[in-house]
Amino acid sequence: MLSKNKIKYIRSLELKKKRKEEQAFIAESPKLVGDLMGHFTCKLLVATSSWLSTHPHIQAEEIVEVSQDELSRASLLKTPQEVLAVFEQPKHTFCPEAIKDSLCLALDDVQDPGNLGTIIRIADWFGIEHIFCSSGTVDAYNPKTVQATMGALARVKLHYCDLVSLISSLKDVPVFGTFLDGDNIYNESLSSNGLIVMGNEGNGVSREVSELINRRLYIPNYPQDRETSESLNVAVATSIVCAEFRRRLL
Repeated sequence: MLSKNKIKYIRSLELKKKRKEEQAFIAESPKLVGDLMGHFTCKLLVATSSWLSTHPHIQAEEIVEVSQDELSRASLLKTPQEVLAVFEQPKHTFCPEAIKDSLCLALDDVQDPGNLGTIIRIADWFGIEHIFCSSGTVDAYNPKTVQATMGALARVKLHYCDLVSLISSLKDVPVFGTFLDGDNIYNESLSSNGLIVMGNEGNGVSREVSELINRRLYIPNYPQDRETSESLNVAVATSIVCAEFRRRLL
């Protein structure tokens, strides 16, 4: 049985302040919980008897068997799916050296949890292991972000930092960014290492960060003389850019 205090604790993790205090986050659904198990310490697992019976060797600090009704009271989803888990937030080592040896992403104040989750999933698909986020970027452990990652959070490391300081410290490393006045990405030379900066949904890359970008790119619309949307969604743009970088390596 799930106590009222446990339900209150689980639901409190919807708040960033509480997630920071507890250094924990919530994940829901069989696939997502299954993908994260073994990558993060599971502090609390809440599941129906049917789910537990098919996962007899599951490891968690505390396991509570519940009815579907009890799960609904604790869940943050409109349609709860058999299991939810509270995981400990990982303590990733800050790794700017990775930018010299591999392709990494930087996010400059991306605000939408769904966009961030999708970008993490895109990074995972294209083998990008590190994302550097400005302090103004939405929390990666927001429940909506975690759900949108579809488990990619297990393989992609998020680092929150001062992007201006980070980029300023890079020497002889390509720093890419997308701009409406940039150079056509399909005509430019792209590298297998460096940093790709993606900006805020409404304002793009901030002025302070844009001044440090040494490779300005543009994703052209088609046909170029046709009236079209003002810009692309940041997650969609990230996908196009990452795909083009990786295509060059094939």
